[in-house]
Amino acid sequence: MIEITFLGRGGQGAFTTSRILGAAASLYENKYALSFPSFGPERRGAPVFAYTKIDKVPIRNRSQCEFSDYIVILDESLYHESLHNKLKPGGKLILNTSKEKSNSEIISFDATKVAQEYLGVPITNTAMLTVLVANTQLVSKDSLLAAIQYDMPERIASKNQKLVEYIFTYTKGVRL
Repeated sequence: MIEITFLGRGGQGAFTTSRILGAAASLYENKYALSFPSFGPERRGAPVFAYTKIDKVPIRNRSQCEFSDYIVILDESLYHESLHNKLKPGGKLILNTSKEKSNSEIISFDATKVAQEYLGVPITNTAMLTVLVANTQLVSKDSLLAAIQYDMPERIASKNQKLVEYIFTYTKGVRL
């Protein structure tokens, strides 16, 4: 089973991203997926975790991910060295940052810049999900595009799909 943790702030779309990945896997890839958030009564801007589990067999474990294959951090201010302890062996942190990270466990990408350009707002969830998919092939680009169309209103979906196309073109042949 592949386990992914998304970490963002309330209102940044961590759960939306988790849900889109789950839809891409289950609706378009013939896989089993489970996605769910973990937050309490916090207000907008508080840290939010969301989880996606993907497998080829039904998923019976509905608990939070203790250790993840990938941790996707939507907001750089939430990064902490202790997150490395939550990775499975060989796991990766995918970090929204404008700074280069030399740690081999970190894939860095300036999602804020790309989101601002393509969406007109610094909402990084789709950009970070695309970096995850482009680097892991958990689902295909076509499945990701279809899941965005399925989950988002048309006016938002079309902008996000253009963002996905850009990131896939940018990452083609380039290991982030």
